[in-house]
Amino acid sequence: MKIIGLIGLTAIVACWIPQTFEVVKTGQSNMKLSFLILYLVGCIALTIYALGDTIFVTLNLLTTVGSAVNLYYKIFPKKPELTGAK
Repeated sequence: MKIIGLIGLTAIVACWIPQTFEVVKTGQSNMKLSFLILYLVGCIALTIYALGDTIFVTLNLLTTVGSAVNLYYKIFPKKPELTGAK
């Protein structure tokens, strides 16, 4: 059964990787603020709840990081750089 947990962990974390890279690259998140806040709170709560279970702690910790990065860029988007301005 542990292999099923690892497959699930990999699949869920893999969903966040391209989204998070895109957000870091563009400096902005187009995800809804309410979704990001609720997802982050849920991930933190599930990480604490899962203490003692390596697979679920890892999963929730990694998704917490992904959602936190997205939330950060939602709240503090990068300003577009002005080219040629002094």
